[in-house]
Amino acid sequence: MARNFYCFVIILLLLTAMSVPSRASSTELWQSGIPLIPYPQQVETGGADFMFGKQISVAVDDNAGSRVKFAADELSRILGDEFGVETATISGAPTVRLTSSGVPAGVGEQGYVLETFADSVVIRAATPQGLFYGVQTLVQLVQPHRGGLVVRGVKITDWPNIKLRAVHYDTKHFQEKADYVRNFIRTLARYKINMLIWEWEDKFAYESHPEVGAPGAFTKQEMQELTRYAQKYHIQIVPLVQGLGHVSFILKHPENKSLREVPSNNWGFCPLREGTYELEFDLIKEAIEATPGSEYFHIGCDETYVLGKGVECGCKAKMEEIGRYGLTQIYVNRIAAYVKKLGRKPISWAGGYQPGEKTEPVAGLMTWGGYDEQRDKEALAKGYPLFIYDPNPGIEHLFLPYFYRETEYNQYGSHLQRSYRRLAPAALSGKFEGMISTSWNCSGVHNQGWMLRYIIAAEYSWSGANPSLAEFTDKFFVNYYGPRSRDVRELYELLNRASYFYMNSFERKVWHWGEIGKTHLPDLPRDDIEYDPYCNTEYADRLAASRKIIPKMQRAREICRTNLALGAGNAYDFELFGRMAELFEHTANTYLALGRLENSITAAHRAHFDNPQGAYAALGRAAEIVEENLAERSRVFKEIVTTWEKSQLPRGMSTPDKKYVHGRDQQRNFANRRPDLSFMICDEQMLGLEDYLADLKKYMAWYKEKYL
Repeated sequence: MARNFYCFVIILLLLTAMSVPSRASSTELWQSGIPLIPYPQQVETGGADFMFGKQISVAVDDNAGSRVKFAADELSRILGDEFGVETATISGAPTVRLTSSGVPAGVGEQGYVLETFADSVVIRAATPQGLFYGVQTLVQLVQPHRGGLVVRGVKITDWPNIKLRAVHYDTKHFQEKADYVRNFIRTLARYKINMLIWEWEDKFAYESHPEVGAPGAFTKQEMQELTRYAQKYHIQIVPLVQGLGHVSFILKHPENKSLREVPSNNWGFCPLREGTYELEFDLIKEAIEATPGSEYFHIGCDETYVLGKGVECGCKAKMEEIGRYGLTQIYVNRIAAYVKKLGRKPISWAGGYQPGEKTEPVAGLMTWGGYDEQRDKEALAKGYPLFIYDPNPGIEHLFLPYFYRETEYNQYGSHLQRSYRRLAPAALSGKFEGMISTSWNCSGVHNQGWMLRYIIAAEYSWSGANPSLAEFTDKFFVNYYGPRSRDVRELYELLNRASYFYMNSFERKVWHWGEIGKTHLPDLPRDDIEYDPYCNTEYADRLAASRKIIPKMQRAREICRTNLALGAGNAYDFELFGRMAELFEHTANTYLALGRLENSITAAHRAHFDNPQGAYAALGRAAEIVEENLAERSRVFKEIVTTWEKSQLPRGMSTPDKKYVHGRDQQRNFANRRPDLSFMICDEQMLGLEDYLADLKKYMAWYKEKYL
């Protein structure tokens, strides 16, 4: 009897233990097949599983407002689009309920509690934003199970470590279409980004200064619509109107040339000319009107290369008097004061609290933190909010150094390592109000190529405690590309390394780096097929690198085709990445073609005296090599343009009403070498293979007439 009693007690204790939720680490959740990004602050597992029926009910409180109803509608849309689940108000059906009742203290404005029960999932939050974020977490918890869908028993209590989590959207070189921007907004919202700092430069059609906006630029009405759309997803669009530096998009136009600090340089405004402020106030006012309801405004002011060099305008003398920071603050303070007058909070790349400076910045102007602990303490004590800057990944061409950097940058680590090391401690410190992850598009990276950067920033600005960098990386590829995806990390690593091969080829690295040497074509034959052989020896290293990169790019293209066939998520990425792999492979093929071209001329040279027919045939093979390479270039570029323009307006396009004005500047952006997408192939074009082919054919005609 006693033995039976003890057995009963043991069984009861075991059952009780099994029913008590336990705290789960990010690793445990990931090992169970749930690639949740960003990882919540508190996760308890062991509760009741929620099983989906063919239909489920999505319910909200009777007094729920429109923003809560939007979160419910968004849940219905995602469940339908991504999982094929129908949602309706059905008595007795499994239910997902969004409610503002029973919210525990401490989760804040953006926090939420998500809990599963056998017949329901309940999301509790004090605000519509919190309920929306709970929905975004829920859709990532859905798993396949026995032919249906399940959310494993879980209770999540969650809130962000950093209040403002911003992505900087740099469209100076590309203009995505409105549908693409809307999809981009939805993607950022999925990962709980809540601010989009849009550096649109000439991609906004200013009415007060129509010369500034490029043909096809978003109108004020279109930008207002995008702003309202983003606000539904709890993202505020913050316009960035550059000043002091980065203003060639304004100063390249003859109408505004008088506002340059240095007359020959279109890069920077003169901060001492009244006309500078008259123009900037016009642009700022319109940008604010175009983004109704946003709280912040970004006034730029970085990379002020020209500042303090103007002699005639007095800037040089003024800088000698008050210093470079003081000269900067003349502009920053006046522009920031105007922004505040229009009801916005100013953000700037420059300014903020600087100990020991004579010129004080506008009160409360954001200060970049995380570099000097003492400076951070002083800034906070004086009322300057701190923002953490996600370190810039670099200006590598067409793909980012997520996993690998060339030797000269190795001491800083890969981009993912640098972001993790900077953001995770910042989030845990509790002193940062905001985070900004930038996308300086100097080198032509498509916005889809930045998504991993944006999402790692979303992960560690939400919570710095979990997961490890290795775990996040593994999760990202499953989360973002879906469980059907295959070998996507390998694809990223292949393109990461290949971008360096591409960048180190021909004259591409001249842009931003300076002198690196020039690739010359093989010597044309002359006289009795005399020539100077040097190509295969001079460029032996590039030929060897080309032979190595080709099979790697073929593998990259295979991975892209496989993922498209399998129906992986974000399929457009694989179209873009496949085209990039083709471009990198074409660069390698061009080097090898030059080598084969010289070999054919060598063969003609050796055959000349004994076998003129054979020599002429070898020259013909040389011409065919050039023709095949030119045809490949044309095909590859055409396919790139077609793929890019699925999401973007034609780059540098003109319209019947307006001509695009292309202007270079001293920053020498790789992506600004040409007005259109041919910046990707202009090195191959500058080789002059077309002229070479014409001259070779002229020589062949002469040789045929003389010797055959």
